[in-house]
Amino acid sequence: MSAIVRLIKTNIRQYGMIMVLACLMLLFQALTQGIMFKPMNITNLILQNSYVLILAIGMLLCIVTGNIDLSVGSVSAFVGAVAAVMMVNFEMGVVPTILIALAIGAAVGAFLGLFIAFLRLPAFIVTLAGMLIFRGLTMVILKGQTKAPFAKSFQALAAGYLPGRDWNVDGLNVIAVAAGLAVSLILTFAILYSRRIRMRHHFEPVPIWIDVLKIAVVVAAVNLLTYELACYDGIPVVLVILTALILIYTFFTRRTIAGRHVYALGGNERAARLSGVKTNRVVFWVYVNMGVLAALAGLIVAGRLNAATPKAGVNFELDAISACYIGGASASGGIGTVIGTIVGGCVMAVLNNGMSIVGVSVDWQQTIKGLVLLLAVWFDVFTKSRPQPR
Repeated sequence: MSAIVRLIKTNIRQYGMIMVLACLMLLFQALTQGIMFKPMNITNLILQNSYVLILAIGMLLCIVTGNIDLSVGSVSAFVGAVAAVMMVNFEMGVVPTILIALAIGAAVGAFLGLFIAFLRLPAFIVTLAGMLIFRGLTMVILKGQTKAPFAKSFQALAAGYLPGRDWNVDGLNVIAVAAGLAVSLILTFAILYSRRIRMRHHFEPVPIWIDVLKIAVVVAAVNLLTYELACYDGIPVVLVILTALILIYTFFTRRTIAGRHVYALGGNERAARLSGVKTNRVVFWVYVNMGVLAALAGLIVAGRLNAATPKAGVNFELDAISACYIGGASASGGIGTVIGTIVGGCVMAVLNNGMSIVGVSVDWQQTIKGLVLLLAVWFDVFTKSRPQPR
């Protein structure tokens, strides 16, 4: 068996969805007659789907522990409504409003986590109740009406761009191009450093040409993205926020003891408890974290709409859950990666965007997305049932 085939089979969950994403983008590029890869459309994809990816990162930790959170859409709407009242009615500053809103999200997560972690109530029931509670409170706060507008600085959180939009050379935003080159160097160093660490600890590394191929693909993808952004208005602020979250949570899940405890709990709760993991605390803090990320997503949605609406956040939880499962998270817990979740979210985003451009009706869009989710879960079960290659 060749090295490349062995590598793909060993990492089938991770690489499978990346290939699916690439094929979807090429398919819709052809079906939309080139609209998919237009700079404006790429930017809109990021702005319109950032909240799903933020929620999906938090949802991943819930799913890895073997639980779920159905309340995130309602919590996002609730926090957005509270932020609107603080800024519009009480004329509070943007920074205090954001800090208070994130604290409210943490309190909501602690409230739900208390019932799940310490009172041992099923997460499905607790978060379903939370969905109803906070949707109702959103209606109460807004009194069924839209509340707007917000300060320009708050809108920039979700719809703004990094400074230097006027720094152009031949129509390309200099900041975006420079960011692409910088990220390429960092990722190249990370791949080579990982190879060096494996060799230092006497693990068999993959053939060098595979790492070179990986670097080439990653660098090409990063610079293609930043080139598209450079052709428009530059790098959106929300992309910077999302990138920071990806880096932080990738480090947390891969390199920290607390991250390993989350996976140990999802893999086998009893064994984790016997090993000294304080499982109740782990679940509690996972839901506190989910509350903070739901609050952040609510602020971004409100900033993008420049309004808090009673219907904000509807079906957000379904999009986040779908992103996790499509990205390789296991329904039984213990398995899933941040990068895989982001890829799953991008698959959903490309599906939504591509089908809308092509003119597929909303009814059929929902049907197709449901089938994709079903196939992703089946793929997870199928790959787990197969013997692993040696």
